[in-house]
Amino acid sequence: MTDVLLVERAEHVETWTINLPDQRNPISSEEMIEAFEVNARRVQQDLDVRCIVLTGAGKAFSAGGNVTDMREKQGMFAGNPWQMRNGYRDGIQRIPLALAECEVPLVAAVNGPAVGAGCDLAMMCDLRVASTNAWFAESFVQLGIIPGDGGAWFLTQAVGPQRAAEMALTGDRVDAATALEWGMLARVVEPERLLDEARALAGRVAKNPPHATRMAKRLLQESRTGGLRQVLELSATMQALSHHTDDHAEAMAAVQDKRPGTFGGS
Repeated sequence: MTDVLLVERAEHVETWTINLPDQRNPISSEEMIEAFEVNARRVQQDLDVRCIVLTGAGKAFSAGGNVTDMREKQGMFAGNPWQMRNGYRDGIQRIPLALAECEVPLVAAVNGPAVGAGCDLAMMCDLRVASTNAWFAESFVQLGIIPGDGGAWFLTQAVGPQRAAEMALTGDRVDAATALEWGMLARVVEPERLLDEARALAGRVAKNPPHATRMAKRLLQESRTGGLRQVLELSATMQALSHHTDDHAEAMAAVQDKRPGTFGGS
């Protein structure tokens, strides 16, 4: 497995660490994109993985696109406009699609700056915990470009249209305290507590039956764009499946017996 994305496992929680600290953890290379795709597919097939913590090595969460490649017009930034369009579609846009298809809940542990596509990557996660050292910038316009990785959609979902417009049209930084106030984050902690806090939150997710948490995540995703009737119909279908799982029976028994449940994903 490639080491641009380090993977650690502790019980039912994996920690994924973007591991290019000397470059501030860009995510636009083919190697990095493939690492996200491969791991997202892997955990989707493994019910023993029940939550993921995503963080960055070193001082940054992610600087987003590789600015050197962008300046030199190489990698996914090479070619004429039509080739570059395909470069985005066949390149970095594979990350949001892979994470959207992955029903395992993700917790972002934002350890430092999350800039451009790095900010968008944090918004692709279901829950976000940040260090006091973190800050966020939807900084594309300051480079004369726009969010090419779906950031306009993810940011609007996270903070609403007015805050998203403020971030995307100014490109200005938003510190962790402001991000918490805007609802972008679940909580802000001191740097030395970040991973422990994120893993504790992930553990609170992972203690539940995996089918239920995965279907709940899917319902939350569908509720962003689906109408009430569509979401109700999907809810009814998923609920019927849930009632027929062994984990549901175990959960009911555990509640009655006043003990923790033991769930096997069946």
